[in-house]
Amino acid sequence: MDAVDGALVLVGFMGAGKTSGVRSLAAQLDCQPLDSDHELERELGESVESFFDREGEVAFREREEAAVLELLDREDSAVIALGGGALESERVREALRRHVVVHLEVDPEDAWRRASGKGRPLARDPGRFRELYEQRHPLYDSIADAVLPPSDRGGPLRALPALAALRDAPAGTRMVWAHTRSRDYPVFFGRGLIASGFLFPSEGRRFTVTDETVAGIHGAGDAAIKPGETAKNLVSAEWVLRKMAEAGMGHDDVVIAMGGGVVGDLGGFCAAVYQRGIRHVQVPTTLVAQVDSAYGGKTGVDLPEGKNYVGSYHQPSAVLVDPSALETLPREELAAGYAEVVKTALIAGGPLWARVRDGRDPDDEIILGCLRTKLAVVAEDERDSGRRQVLNLGHTVAHAIEAATGFARYRHGEAVGIGLLAALRLSGRDAIRKEVAGLFAERGLPLSFGGASPAEVVELVGRDKKRRGGDVPFVLVQAPGEVTYGHQVDPADLLAAVEEVHAG
Repeated sequence: MDAVDGALVLVGFMGAGKTSGVRSLAAQLDCQPLDSDHELERELGESVESFFDREGEVAFREREEAAVLELLDREDSAVIALGGGALESERVREALRRHVVVHLEVDPEDAWRRASGKGRPLARDPGRFRELYEQRHPLYDSIADAVLPPSDRGGPLRALPALAALRDAPAGTRMVWAHTRSRDYPVFFGRGLIASGFLFPSEGRRFTVTDETVAGIHGAGDAAIKPGETAKNLVSAEWVLRKMAEAGMGHDDVVIAMGGGVVGDLGGFCAAVYQRGIRHVQVPTTLVAQVDSAYGGKTGVDLPEGKNYVGSYHQPSAVLVDPSALETLPREELAAGYAEVVKTALIAGGPLWARVRDGRDPDDEIILGCLRTKLAVVAEDERDSGRRQVLNLGHTVAHAIEAATGFARYRHGEAVGIGLLAALRLSGRDAIRKEVAGLFAERGLPLSFGGASPAEVVELVGRDKKRRGGDVPFVLVQAPGEVTYGHQVDPADLLAAVEEVHAG
């Protein structure tokens, strides 16, 4: 494995595993692991703790800054671990621009368990420790080229090929590492990714599944289906699979699913079942896909009897997110994607919900916030056995509306918006419902549905693929950031909520 341009610099809070990370990376790259705390102790001739206690934090930060700047300027520096507070120096942040900065995330509880009682002067008081964590986390993110979420200590080594690939991506591209039980994979996020021809993994032949609209815009496609949800069926899947067979695709090759949620689901499904599974890469070109459907490995097609009735969990080998692709979308398509943005922000709460409720258009930070929220949920629960069910917020009624109207009347995001309003009514959260309805109305999203009766929609809700033992669990909202799953809803309440969003 070749080293990337500049050093790989691991940053993060105390207890994130930076020292063990640089050791494993250095062993793979056959170079010397460098650790700013260890270098500083060597220069001081004493422990960080004793110097800190005697001279104070200001003096310590001055010596730390000098030591870090020297490390970053060394020609033989290939992998470096920085102390948790080193990024508070503006000079250090400026010097890091020449390197690939990797933020190793850590849960605050794990950080305290690993750091307290280990000779760290700022890990003595749990309250101050948590305050420092909240203060520094945004700083790490703001400077990082890559983010690795909390996982086992082998995460940096598994991510090394993707970190090396960053040098071939357009300037400004960031990477977020996705962790699931079955597969880890990188999400590359950067403007110009599609036009540059960047692709990861680079080995193997490529077979691009897309739709006719995307093929016309980006000039790509070995198999281009008709656009829209009506094409997400077994007939289209068979056609794509036979095209793959005719092209001689094999286990060393890669399916590229380039388009919106329909293409992503269909292309991923074909990759999952072709020769019992080959690799695929998601290249989402719609807002719905970039904030939600491209991640998590759910693939599938619809039956007339229900949405996504045929499918498989098949995690991608990578996801390439190019926000500039959204510039080609019509206003209605962007609005449909906005419904998924609001849904995800309600699940996340905190800063993401604050940005979205202001009514601003989805920018790069909002899209990144949404995708990272989904990745975090899927990391906890890959197969919908628990926490991942919160991602179905609004979708139970939405899928029934789509099926009741033949998958032709409403875009998926439009149906999700209506379903979300029904879920908020079932949650008894009228103030949030009013606020969300206002956000939707500003973008011209439908607040009610037609083309089917409330009774037809409720009947299809009862046939939802998530039902267990005859009951369909609902996701309800207590407050932004407090979304829970597994609720049983009274049939009369469900009918009333659906009637409320019925145009008739």
